[in-house]
Amino acid sequence: MKLSSSTPPPLPLRFVAGESEPLQRQIITEQPVSLTVNGKAWLTLMCTPIDLEALAVGFLFNEGVLKNRAEIEVVQVCPNKDNVDIWLNHATEPPENWRRTSGCTGGKTSVSPERLRPHLQNGFVLTPWQVQEQVELLNRAQTLYRETGGVHTSILTDGQEVIARGEDVGRHNTLDKIAGQCLLQNLHPARKILVTSGRISSEMIQKAARIGAPVVISRTSPTSLSAQLAHAWGITLIGYARRNEFTLYATPERIVQKTETILPLLRSNF
Repeated sequence: MKLSSSTPPPLPLRFVAGESEPLQRQIITEQPVSLTVNGKAWLTLMCTPIDLEALAVGFLFNEGVLKNRAEIEVVQVCPNKDNVDIWLNHATEPPENWRRTSGCTGGKTSVSPERLRPHLQNGFVLTPWQVQEQVELLNRAQTLYRETGGVHTSILTDGQEVIARGEDVGRHNTLDKIAGQCLLQNLHPARKILVTSGRISSEMIQKAARIGAPVVISRTSPTSLSAQLAHAWGITLIGYARRNEFTLYATPERIVQKTETILPLLRSNF
């Protein structure tokens, strides 16, 4: 049978106690979107076609192609949302080799962690209660997930409110969308905390380092390599974060348990 992207799939059936009924719920969209830089095709991203300008710009930023908004001349999304065309004010060439990243929609990167040597020394601290507040911010930000399910959400907070948000079938894409929003909207919060619904792989911690977030919180697990990189780069890495529990994997100095001993720090940091 020939598949056609223009033919919608049949309405899902929901079965309860052996009885079926049509499921009146949208299915999360996944489609290929190509990225063209200075008139040359670079690669195709599998993604949810929302916030595509931010996705494309953030991807280039996280790959080290861009450093700031001033380098961008034009960002244009094609009407059918299958291509993003970016023109820079300087020459650049696509990498010779793309390395496939783990999980999700099969992201790609040309950056090896060995090439990065960040060390994030931002001195703010968090109590366990404040970590749990960040998880609540993530839960409230999952608009698309509540409509469709099957989608990752990531947010960038300053500890008190959401600064940027990315939703996508690919967890890597959510961090690219956040990076792109920060670049395009000139967002530079003094404190950066990344909170995500997705697993933290080495590529995710790499993107967090590029964004400059010294705290990364996930509702699921980190990988062993991401924990090693977080330790080496000074990133506080938290996994399995729930409303009243979490696991701390790297750089514990930013998490203080005895509230009565840090009230002066909390007042100066938040």
